[in-house]
Amino acid sequence: MDFTQVFPPVAIMSILGGAFALLIGVVSKLTHIDVDPRITQIREALPGANCGACGYPGCDGCAVAMAEGKASLSACVVGGAEVTEKVAAIMGSSAETGQQYVASVKCQGDCTHTKELFAYHGIQDCRIMAKQRGGGKSCLYGCLGCGTCQSVCAFGAIRMINGVAVINQEKCTQCMQCMSVCPKHIIELVPYHAVAQVKCHNPEFGKDVKNACTIGCIGCGICAKLAPEEFALDGKLAHATYHDGYDVEKAQAAAAKCPAKCIVVDSDGDVNAKGKTAEEKEAALA
Repeated sequence: MDFTQVFPPVAIMSILGGAFALLIGVVSKLTHIDVDPRITQIREALPGANCGACGYPGCDGCAVAMAEGKASLSACVVGGAEVTEKVAAIMGSSAETGQQYVASVKCQGDCTHTKELFAYHGIQDCRIMAKQRGGGKSCLYGCLGCGTCQSVCAFGAIRMINGVAVINQEKCTQCMQCMSVCPKHIIELVPYHAVAQVKCHNPEFGKDVKNACTIGCIGCGICAKLAPEEFALDGKLAHATYHDGYDVEKAQAAAAKCPAKCIVVDSDGDVNAKGKTAEEKEAALA
C-alpha cells in the first residue's frame, strides 16, 4: 500500500474534523443558556400525571412556570398540599395553598325526582342523548345520567347514583374534563369549603320547574330574603354566594324554609354527598 496516497486525505479529514469540533465548541459556548436547576428539582417533585389541570402543557411546562414565577407554587392540584410544600422548599419560600376548588354537579334530579320522557336505547353518551329532543328526562336542564363525565374522569371522582352524577370532592383535581363534556353545562367549580349550594340549573318559571322535577328551584326568593348575604337570585334561579364569613346558621335556616328542598348546606363543606342515603354516600365516596 502506498501511504503517500492515503496520508493526505486522512490528514485533511482530521484537520477538518478538528476544525468543526472547535467551531461547534465555540458556537455552543456562545449560545449556551444556563438551565435553572430548580426546574429539574421541581419536575421530580411533581406527580407526573401530565393532566394539564394546572393550565400548562404537562408537568414539564408547569415546572418551568413555577421556577420562573409565572405559576403559583400550588398550581399542581393533583399533588395537593404535599407537592406544594416540596416546591415551596425548592423555591425557598413558604407554601401558598390558596383557595382550593372542586367540581360540583348543580342537579339532584335523579330517577326519584324526575320522569322519563322516552326510553333511550342509543349510545350511553350524554352528548348524543342530548341531541334526542334534549334528553330523556322531564327536566331539560338537568343531568342526563349517561355517565359521560364519569368516563372522562381519570381520577375516579365521579359516580352515577340513581341516574345523576355525584362528585367525590376528595378525589377531584379540578381538571375540568367533566365540565368540558357535559352538554347541559351543569358542572361548575366551587370552593372546596363551600358551605351551601343550590343544586339546580333550571332557569324556568316555578310551575314549569315543578312539573319537570320535584326538587328543582322554583325561584321563590325565600333563601335570598332570609339570608341575603348567602344567597342571591339570578333571574328565576337562586344560587349561593361564596365568600369569607359565610353565616352557616342563616344558610341552614334558609335551606329549611326552601319549599323545593334544593339547597344543600353543610358546615364542613362536604355539600356533594348531601341529600343522599347512607348507602348512596358510601357508594359515591368509594
